[in-house]
This record gives sequence, C-alpha cells and structure tokens, in this order.
Amino acid sequence: MKLTLPAPDRFSIAGKTATPDERAEIVVIGAGPAGCAAAIEAAKAGAQVVLIDENPVAPGLIGMDVPLQYGGRATPAVQTPERLVERVLEANPALGEAFELGVDVRLSTYAWGAWVNGPGLRGLATGIIGLADETRSWTLGFDRLILATGARDLNLSFAGSDQPGVMGAQALHALIARYGAFAGRRLAILGTGSLALDAAELALAHGLEVAALVEAREAGVGDPARLAALAAQGVEIIAGHVPLAAEGGPDGVTGLVLANIAAPERHRHIDCDTVCLAIGAVPVIELFDVLGAKRTLVTERGGHVPVVGADGGTSLAEVFAAGDCTGLGSDAVEAGGAAARAALRSLGRPAEAELPRLVPPGPDALAYQLDWARALLSTGGPEVLACICEDVTRGELLAVQPPRYLGWSSNAIARRDLGTLAEDGPLDQDQIKRLTRACMGACQARRCREQVALMMALGAGVPAQSIPLAGYRAPVRPLPLSVLADADEPAAMAENWNVWFGIVTQWISYDDIGTEREAEQLRAGMPY
Repeated sequence: MKLTLPAPDRFSIAGKTATPDERAEIVVIGAGPAGCAAAIEAAKAGAQVVLIDENPVAPGLIGMDVPLQYGGRATPAVQTPERLVERVLEANPALGEAFELGVDVRLSTYAWGAWVNGPGLRGLATGIIGLADETRSWTLGFDRLILATGARDLNLSFAGSDQPGVMGAQALHALIARYGAFAGRRLAILGTGSLALDAAELALAHGLEVAALVEAREAGVGDPARLAALAAQGVEIIAGHVPLAAEGGPDGVTGLVLANIAAPERHRHIDCDTVCLAIGAVPVIELFDVLGAKRTLVTERGGHVPVVGADGGTSLAEVFAAGDCTGLGSDAVEAGGAAARAALRSLGRPAEAELPRLVPPGPDALAYQLDWARALLSTGGPEVLACICEDVTRGELLAVQPPRYLGWSSNAIARRDLGTLAEDGPLDQDQIKRLTRACMGACQARRCREQVALMMALGAGVPAQSIPLAGYRAPVRPLPLSVLADADEPAAMAENWNVWFGIVTQWISYDDIGTEREAEQLRAGMPY
C-alpha cells in the first residue's frame, strides 16, 4: 500500500525561530549605580541602549514582599505612582543623565525571564528577555545583556516574624531613601555588620528611633568606630542574643523578646514597631540561573554569584554582569562601566581594555549566617516556621516530613530525616522542596531559600558550603494572568481547539485532521 505523506505541519515549531516583539543592541537590567553607569557608558559610545528597572514597584507587589521584604511597613504613598516616579528620579540623578544621552529608560518594568541559545535551546535568532508591567507582557531581543540586579534581603525567621513590621534592610533603604514611604517609628535592628550599621545610620538621619542593634555573636562584628558612634546616640548594642519572638497587635509588631544564647531562659524585651533584618544581603542571580550562566559560591562576597571575569563577562558570550549581583562589596559604578566597555568590545565597537580589579574580600558571610541560624534554632526550637508560604516548620524540615495539610504519613517516612537522607548521598535543596514543599510558595523562596539551606546543613551535620543552591525558574517575578493572555479567546485560538483536545491524533498534521489522509494514516496502523 502506498502511503501519501502529509504536507509539513504549518503549526509546528520545527525549523522556526522565536521572534521578539522588539529589539535593542544593549539591554541593561537594573538602574542602580552599576546599571546606570553601564547604560551611560554604552550610550556615550553610540550604542542603542534600553535600561530596565522595576522601580517604582507596584503596590500589589510591595504587599507581596516583591522584590524585597517590605514587611507591611509602606505608607499609602506607594499608591501614587506619579509621586513615586518623581522620588525615584530625585534619589538617582544618574537616571537623568541616562535620559539626556538617549537611553530608553523604562521604569516600573520587570524582567521575568531571559534566554540565549545553548544546550537544549537552539531556536533563538537573538537573546530574548521576558518583560512585564501592570498591563502587559512582551519580549525584548538583545545583542548584549548587562545584568545589574543588585542584592535582596536575607530572611531568618523566629516566632512572630510572619506579621507586619518584620522587614529587610534592603527594603528599609528603599522605603526611606527611594520612596519616602516608611511607616515605622522605632526600630530594633538584627545584626551589627556593615548592612546593619548602614540601616541604623539611615534611620537616625531621617528622624527615626533605633532602640537597639542585636547581635548573635559575643561582640559586634562591624566597624568599632561606627558602633561607638551609634551607641553615643543612644542605640543599645546587645550582643549574645537573638530574637525569641516578635510581639504584635492589630497593626503588627509592638515589641521584640530576646533570648540570651548562653542562658536561653533569660529574656529581654524591646519596645519597637519594626524589626529590621540586617544579618546579610543576597546577590540577586535568578536571571543568571535561568540563562544557564555558570555560578560559584564565594562566601566572602555574600553567597552564590555568577562566574565573572575582570570585565564583568560571564560564561555566556552575550551576557555581562556588574554590581552587587556579582558579589557584595564591589565598586558599582566602576564595575558598571567595565561591563559596558566589555559589551561594546564584543560588538566590535572601540572601548578601552580593562585592568584586573582587586576587590578586597569581606567577612565570611556564610559562617555569620550559620551562627545566627544555629542560635535561632537552639533558642526558638523546632516549631518556628522555616517556610511561611507553605507552613513548614523547622522541625518538619529537619524530619523531612510532607506538608501537614496533606494529612499523610507512613512509617518509612517517619524513620527518615535530613541525617539519614545525607547518608544516601549529597543533599539537594530541590529534592527537599519536593519532599516538604519548603521554598515552593508564592514568595518564590525569597524569604526562605537561604534559611532552608542553613537548616539543612545544621540538621544533617554537613558543611553549609556542601548544600547546592536550589534552582530558579522563569517567571522570576509574579505575573498576573491578565498580562499573560487576553481575557477574550481570539478566533485563531478557537480554530484549533479540536486538535488540542484530540489527544490520540495529536501526531497528525493539523491540515490532515478530518480528511481522507487522516483515515489513510490510521488504516496504515501508525502508532498513537
């Protein structure tokens, strides 16, 4: 029997390339010091530059603690986007310079994904970024991409830390310095490193009260002169203590109870309406991970960072990096300019070559975080939530228990914990996510990723460096369904519903369905 082969399927993606909605020569993500410096440097060289920044963040995202842990301490001022745009421009004069140089600056726009050709992905004519605002989502193609995504808040939980008034130091800076929209009055700040000192000095400079800096170690870890200056202004430095519980009322935090690490039964009380988590910051590397760039753990630079060269080049030829996302402590403006010049050179444009830049190593951030996590676990116990979104306690995480809401248990699971799991091979945070649902919630693990990794190390008795970073997936920002697809079904989509629901014949070409050619193929006994 002669079989007539069907014509090529006009709906197939085979041999086709994804076409972005628009395209730019150089795209910079992040309009902080590094991103603005990169955009300005590239624009001065005559490149076509698009600068993307998610600030001012939409009120709904602020309420969801995206991208920072705002902790319910934003005033109603964040509901007026026009005012916030003015504040953002006032706080960042470099944006004005970028405008004047012809940079296409797009505020309140966030990147939720980015892709380049690589293993498993060969259908792109150009690198592509997924962008969105409050009304739509679209794609932007690029020849070169510079990521200057900064750092986010590190969260370590304690009883009551899920109520309004517990926030991150990065969010505190954003609400005070960038938006002028901070609702708190009296703060207790956790940590005594440079991040905590910056937060305390910023708060005092804006007329706020700082009741105390709380430190898990036996003495402050930051600059002694700065600590002494804060103490002279009435800020108490309380070492050897960690939070036991945040007290609260209808509006959130009203006080903080501290436990003495050496004698956990001894408590102290601080009156405050805000608890600021300033134990550490985390380089924002979500887009690097989605892109497939190589990364490494550099504990003295804040944690997991992309592998970069002296000029900010990554393991991907089209992608460059600058600022805190490459590791805390670098000169952001210098790094942004270097990344732009490297991107320009890779495009064949003239630009000066870079000399190796030496960044002095900072303190071991991972060891410091581990000290805090160990002290919080020993004083607060296993009932404190490790993952707020999925309601997973520390005890359930350490015992590798399935979520309580499943109402499921077994003797085999009851005999397992992180220690026995580690005996089977290296621990993997992505595996723990699937077993316990920790880090699977709406916050996309911004509030628990690092904390869960620290608890895994403590529970299994393994070095914290041995716990691999949990993977990231697009979208790296929450996307409203309204921006993903039209509410109304277009005719082109309705035309093909018979195919999408015709499961057993999906292998047949669209043009053949319902014709004699379909019947001919079925009679020929083709598998399905």
